[in-house]
Amino acid sequence: MRTAVLVVDVQRGLVEGEAAVPDADTFVAGLAAFLERARLDGVPIVHLQDEGTAPDSPIRRGTEGWELALAVGSGEVVLSKSDDDGFRGTGLHDTLQARGADRLIVVGIQSEMCVAATARGALDRGYTVVMPREGHTTYDVPDDDAGGPAVPAALVARVAEWSLGDAVEVPQTLDDVAWS
Repeated sequence: MRTAVLVVDVQRGLVEGEAAVPDADTFVAGLAAFLERARLDGVPIVHLQDEGTAPDSPIRRGTEGWELALAVGSGEVVLSKSDDDGFRGTGLHDTLQARGADRLIVVGIQSEMCVAATARGALDRGYTVVMPREGHTTYDVPDDDAGGPAVPAALVARVAEWSLGDAVEVPQTLDDVAWS
């Protein structure tokens, strides 16, 4: 199997300032070290960058918040996306096929939204998917007026993993990820 890393929506507006995910600094530092390990081992890396089209989006295109929070290495691809599923309308599948990838390590922000949708898109296209628990994150879900309870981000992320079923490998840490 040929592994590639897919980094989903790790943009400044989601890891800096008021709209940052919980423990953003720790999350970004862990991903940066993980990506450096991938680079040293010659693993292809593809970054997805959300278009941020909503007027109030912290990642609105053209703003500082839209910029990627992690450095893009030489030869790495950045693809812009406007859908939760990073495969839809982006050329991602062709990019991965050109690199011979059939196994994807999917990391990024928001676990239950773009990360899970992209993982499902990968599964639908026949990729093996690995989603390390330390490699994705999201926000707390607030309680609502109808009596729905608040849900901590860690539980939301765990449910996102669970919703993908047995087809996805979920190592506990980024250090537990093997390239083959």
